[in-house]
Amino acid sequence: MCGIAGVRRFDGAPVTRELLAEMAKRLHHRGPDDSGFWSDGPIGFAHTRLSIIDLAGSPQPMAGASGTTQIAFNGEILNYRQLRTELSYPFRTNGDTEVLLAIYEQHGAKGVAKLRGQFAYAIHDAKTGETHLFRDRLGILPLYYYADSSFFAFASEIKALLPAIGSADVDQESLHDYLAHRSVPAPYTLLRGVRKVPQGHHLVVSADGSVRTEPYWELPRESRIRSVTPEEAVRLVDEALTASVRDALVADVPVGAYLSGGVDSSLITALVARERDGAPLHTFSAGFGDPRVDELHWAEKVAGIVGSRHHSVIVTADDFRDSWAKLSWHRDAPLSEPADVAVFRLAELARREVKVVLSGEGSDELFGGYPKYRFANATRYAGVLPSAALRRFEKALPASRARLGIAVRAIAEPSYAERMRGWFAPFTVAERAALLGGPATRSVLAPYENGRGDALRRMLYADSHTWLADNLLERGDRMSMAASLELRPPFLDHRVAELAFSLPGNVKVRRGTTKWVVKEVARQHLPADVVDRPKSGFKVPLDAWFRDGLRDMAYDLLTGPTSFVGKTFDRAAVRALLDDHDSGDRNEQPRIWTLLSLEVWHQTLSW
Repeated sequence: MCGIAGVRRFDGAPVTRELLAEMAKRLHHRGPDDSGFWSDGPIGFAHTRLSIIDLAGSPQPMAGASGTTQIAFNGEILNYRQLRTELSYPFRTNGDTEVLLAIYEQHGAKGVAKLRGQFAYAIHDAKTGETHLFRDRLGILPLYYYADSSFFAFASEIKALLPAIGSADVDQESLHDYLAHRSVPAPYTLLRGVRKVPQGHHLVVSADGSVRTEPYWELPRESRIRSVTPEEAVRLVDEALTASVRDALVADVPVGAYLSGGVDSSLITALVARERDGAPLHTFSAGFGDPRVDELHWAEKVAGIVGSRHHSVIVTADDFRDSWAKLSWHRDAPLSEPADVAVFRLAELARREVKVVLSGEGSDELFGGYPKYRFANATRYAGVLPSAALRRFEKALPASRARLGIAVRAIAEPSYAERMRGWFAPFTVAERAALLGGPATRSVLAPYENGRGDALRRMLYADSHTWLADNLLERGDRMSMAASLELRPPFLDHRVAELAFSLPGNVKVRRGTTKWVVKEVARQHLPADVVDRPKSGFKVPLDAWFRDGLRDMAYDLLTGPTSFVGKTFDRAAVRALLDDHDSGDRNEQPRIWTLLSLEVWHQTLSW
C-alpha cells in the first residue's frame, strides 16, 4: 500500500515541489519506505511508498516508455506477472506499477478491466491532455478529489488535499448521511467540495478543467443469476475463494492473517495455511478483557488447528481515550465504529511481525451474513405496520433486547430505503430531522429504492455500496495504514463478488441460516463447532465503559460550552441521551458513540 496525491492547475500556474512535498508529508504513514515527486508546469504528482513488491525497484511517480505518461499508484495488482507475459512492452522493472503503464499505453483507460487486485491510481497522458483516476471495483482503497475552476487535486486521504485546498467547511447535508450511516457514502464526504471517487469508477480530468466520472464495472444484475444446486454453489465458492487467497499471497515481504475466531477469518486463515504448506504463518487477534464479547479462545483454537504462531492484544477503555483523536486524524472522519480502535491496535500488533495481512472482510455483505438478512422480505413490506406503535414498543424494550430494538426501529421507518439502512442507522429519519432542524434534501440510497432483484439482493447491493465500501473498508484501510500495514480481503476479489451476486438467495440465507454457502465451505476446512457457533462480531463493551471510564469524557465533550455537537444539534436532547444511558434503563451506546466521534473528529481538523 502507498499514498498518492497530485494537483492539476487550469490557470497556467506551476505546481510547486513544496506543495507536493506538503501533501506527501501527510501521507508518510501510508508509505514510510520512500517518497517521490514529478511535476511538469501546471501538473504534478507525489507518492509515498510501502514496499511490498519489487522492493529495490519501481520508484514512483513513474514515467511510461512512450515518454508521454506518468503514474502514481497505490495498491497491488495481484495478476501482474501474468499480465506482463501478455504485453509487448520494454519493461525496466519487476513490479506491478509499470504493468499499469504498459496496459494504459496499449489499451487505454479500458485496460483497467484486465486488473485483479486492489488499487487507486492516477495516470497523466500528455498526448491527450487528460488525467485519469481509477478506483478498484469494490472500493478497497480510497481516492478523494477536489475540483473548482482553477485547479483539480486528488489524494489517498483527505488530509493530503488540505495544503492544496487551503480550508474546507463541514457539509451540513452530509451530517444527515453521517447520522444515518455512521459514515458518508460516496461520492460525498463531511467536508464541502471534497468528493470520493466511487468504487469501480474511472474519473477523467480534461485540459479545459471539466471532470467526469463513469463506472467501468458493476455487480451482476438479476438477469445473470445462475441456476445451481446448493452443492454446486458450495463448490464454486470454495474454488473461487481458494484462488483468491492464493493470489492474495503474492508479495516479496512476510504475509500474515487476522484471526478473530469467527467463520470468515478462520476460513481465510485455514486456506492460507493450506497454501503455505507448513511454512510459518503469523496470526493476530484482539480482545477486550470482557468474557461477554471476547473471542480470543476461539482464535487460539483455530490457530492451534492450522498451526500458526498466534499473537493477541487486549484493548482497554484507556486505549480509546488515548488514541481517539489520533485515529480520527488518520480516518479523516469520525470513528464510525467502536471497533476502529481495536482494529488499529490489531494492526500495530501485526506490523511487528509482517507487512501484509489477510482478513475476512466483505463476506457478510456479499453472502448475507448479518441477522437482518433473515428478515429481508419482511422489511420490504413493513410499511403497512403502524410506525407509532412500533416506536412505542421499541422504547419499552429493556437494554438486554438491543438486537430486537434495532429490528423494530428499522421496520418502523417510512420508506423502503430508510428501512434498509435502518438496521445500521444510529438515528431514525425523524430523529435526524429533529437534531438538524429539518429533513435531508438528498438521498444516497435513492438508487436502491427500485430494481436489482428481490429484497435480499437489494439489501446486499445497498450494503455493498454503502456500509461495506464507505464504513468497513474505509476503516480497514485507515487503521491498517496508520500502522503502515497492508490489508488484503480475499472475499473482495471481484471474481468472488461476481460469483456471490450471481448465486440465488436460497444458498445465502437458507432455512434461517445466514451466510449458508460460506459456512458450508468452511465446514470442509474447519471443525463443526467453529463453523456452527453463534455470530458474535467485533464487539466492544462500550455500554459499560460509557457508564464508567469514559462517562465524564462523554458529558464534557458533548455538552460543554465549546462543543461542536452542542452548537450544531439540540443540546438538551444530547444531554437526555447521555442521562438515559447513565441511568441503565436504555443502552444508547450507538448514538452516544456516533455523536462523540463527530465531536472528536471536529476537534482534530486542520482548518
